[in-house]
Amino acid sequence: MPGPPQPRPWVCYALIACAVSLFVAEQVLPISQVVRSELGRMQIPPLGLYGPFVQAGQYWRLLGAVLEHGSPLHLLFNMSVVVTLGFTLERGIGSLRFLGLSLVTALGASTFSLIFDFDVPTVGASGMILGWAGAMLPVATREGRRDLFIWLAQVAVLSLLPFVSWAGHLGGFLFGLPCGLALRMGRQVYARALPILLFLSVVVALYAAHPERRGGF
Repeated sequence: MPGPPQPRPWVCYALIACAVSLFVAEQVLPISQVVRSELGRMQIPPLGLYGPFVQAGQYWRLLGAVLEHGSPLHLLFNMSVVVTLGFTLERGIGSLRFLGLSLVTALGASTFSLIFDFDVPTVGASGMILGWAGAMLPVATREGRRDLFIWLAQVAVLSLLPFVSWAGHLGGFLFGLPCGLALRMGRQVYARALPILLFLSVVVALYAAHPERRGGF
């Protein structure tokens, strides 16, 4: 007899739908903003992370950047990991818990990107996805942990490429680890810890968005 139906990963479905729709829309409509800086002429997509814009009050970019992608290959790679890794994790912990985790790790990725690459535009869901992997490490089986380490090593090598945000990858991963530790202690502990982790993630992200306040935030 077939087993019970698996819960649908609604958060992952929404992430894929929004990312694909946004990418298609941006190929048709010229909605990116052109800026000139010391780094040269740059196109900033409407949800892309860019330090000076976030500093000016466009805080939606802290989360919106996960929906932006720079090329079809970039989009395809990230969404394929959403299917393979995200579906499994969301079904395992539930959509609401997964949504909270995703917000924390997305903010972590944006925080590190702002701290280390404030003036560099950043797009993509990979930092958030690395946070999912960070959350899975404490709760994975020995075999699962080994597979995660192999995958993380491959991503670490890719992060050395000049067009890849190593800071975003590292930030997402590090912010995912405490979420995984809370999950390991049980769902009730995770339910209590998640609002605290989310609040702290917001505070740290706002701190990173305002370098002029560092030291007195």
